[in-house]
This record gives sequence, structure tokens and C-alpha cells, in this order.
Amino acid sequence: MKNHTLILIIFTTLFLNSCKKTGCTDPKANNYSESAKTDNSKCDYSVIDIDGNSIGAKPIGNQIWITQNLKVKKYRNGDVIPQIQNSSEWSTLTTGAWCYYNDDPSQGVLYNWYAVNDPRGLAPSGWHIPSNEEWISLHDYLGGPSWAATKMKNQTGWSQNNGSNESGFSAIPEGYRLSGGPYECLDVNGKAKDAFWHTSTEYSLSNSKYTSLIHNINTPLFGNNDKRYGLSVRCVKD
Repeated sequence: MKNHTLILIIFTTLFLNSCKKTGCTDPKANNYSESAKTDNSKCDYSVIDIDGNSIGAKPIGNQIWITQNLKVKKYRNGDVIPQIQNSSEWSTLTTGAWCYYNDDPSQGVLYNWYAVNDPRGLAPSGWHIPSNEEWISLHDYLGGPSWAATKMKNQTGWSQNNGSNESGFSAIPEGYRLSGGPYECLDVNGKAKDAFWHTSTEYSLSNSKYTSLIHNINTPLFGNNDKRYGLSVRCVKD
């Protein structure tokens, strides 16, 4: 009888341990649970930006990325970032500015690199604009260029090559603006086809580094362009 009782106790203990909730063990995450098994890829994070927008975030490798493009209209200290839609004004800027893609408020917010680099801070407190090296680390974690694009692209929204979004990065196309003011990567309906993001990395006095996902190419691209280009912005946790 004692043996049966001992076996029952052992079985019950093993059963209860096997049924522990698999989840997040990071106290800084929204769904932290002391009883959860260690699996921080399941952690849920969020941040409230200076404009009061709630932004989701997700661990990808040893980084935590916001899962949508930034859309703030103020710097971290509360100073307003000028909205510049006029092309001739945009082309002469050497200070921070933002615009709606294709002058359409239903589409994404684009920033020039001067806004990215402004000491007042574009990213929410505790977050920063990723460097070129941090973007490369993201791609490397996702299996390198041959695999990263598919894992980063959202499952819908792309005119070609929708992704698996296995990473949870949820990339959508929001296009870009040339240094002279015109918008690029429009489809026949005036919507964006491709995604371009600033990095915080300066390349030269007039150029900075960027990364992109293209609708008909299965690998991320890197390059340098004029600091006046209007691109999307993502943030990574400090």
C-alpha cells in the first residue's frame, strides 16, 4: 500500500510539473510569471511612446524589437518634429522632419535621418534606433540573408512574396521619400511596395546607412543614402 502511495505522489508531482504554463520569465515583460518555464521568446512587451501610442514588442534572439514602425510627431522631450510635405522644403532640410508617405495620412510615417540623430531622442525612453550592426545581428539570428526576409515580412500586405512572419517582426511596406521630395516604391494604387528603415549609423557627412525589404527580392538589402531621405524607423530595447 505504501508503495502505491509513493508511486501516486511521484506521478502527481511529475504531472503537475509537466502542466506548468510555458511562458515568460522576464520580470520586465507584460506576461511575466514566476511559475512559467523559461521561454522568453514568448514574452510580451509594450511601450507607450511620447504621443501616447501603445506599441507591441517582441524578443528576437537577444534583442527586443518593436513590432510596428514608429509614428511619433514629437521628440522624447516633447518638442514637436516639423511635418514637411512640400518637396522643395524637404529637399533643403538639415534638421529633423517627418511626413506621411505619398502625403496620405492612412499610410506610414517617414523621417529623415536628422530626426533619427537628433539629441532630443526619437525613440521612446529605454529604446533606441538600431545601428547597422544591430540590423545585421537580427538577420544573422534569423538564419542569414537567405532566410531573414521571409521570417520578417508580414503574412499579408506585400504585392509579391508575403512572408511567414515567423520572427514576429511584422514588416509591412511603407515606401520611402527621395532627398528631393518625390515618393518612391508606389504601386498602381499609390500604395507602398517596399520597406526601408534608417539605421543610426552615419556613413559620411551627407549619407547614412539603411536597410530594406523589397517586394520581389527574398533577401534584406543594405546601403547608404542621402540623410534627407524619408524612411521608416524601428526601435530596439536598450
